[in-house]
Amino acid sequence: MDSENAIAELPITSLNVMSEENSKSILEAILFAASEPISVKQFQHALPNITVREIRRALAELRDDYQQMNRSFHLIEIANGYQICTRPEFSEWIRKFYIQQVRVTLSPSALETLAIVAYKQPVTRSDVSTIRGVNSDSVINALVEKDLVCVSGRKEGAGRSLLFSTTDTFLQQFGLKDPSELPSLEEIEQLLSTSNSLESIHVVQEGTE
Repeated sequence: MDSENAIAELPITSLNVMSEENSKSILEAILFAASEPISVKQFQHALPNITVREIRRALAELRDDYQQMNRSFHLIEIANGYQICTRPEFSEWIRKFYIQQVRVTLSPSALETLAIVAYKQPVTRSDVSTIRGVNSDSVINALVEKDLVCVSGRKEGAGRSLLFSTTDTFLQQFGLKDPSELPSLEEIEQLLSTSNSLESIHVVQEGTE
């Protein structure tokens, strides 16, 4: 079930009068039903009578509740939204349990191009090619197909070249809340310098397709 349908199916008419605890429970139910991060705006579709501040406060309380109860999962901010995820210390057992995995395989040239887009975004194809010193059109197209990069606008001026930026899928794959959490340039350079073979990013799904 996708997040939009999960939200749409909630009984909105029952939300006219609710306690603070009820609103927390509804937010929690949405989080558990969703398979992707949920934005505050999406929460408001289900809770039209509750302010953004109240939603954020309830989510903060949920996060604190999970921490105090020492649960195996926690509430995190990721890809411009909120998501319930298992704690890292349980990853080994989760990997053993799930056979099916989503694998995004990136070549060194793709990693290099993705890093340029991430740190220079929004950026044009020609800008990426100039930095790399080689035509990067096919690599950018491959990153777009993997939904790691997307067209985010057009450059002002003659030609109005397409601008590219990273996507929410990129943030999810790398476990980032937003682009400000990107690793340092030094860390990226070290990664690229040691990438003599194909690099794989493994994301364990919370379920099978």
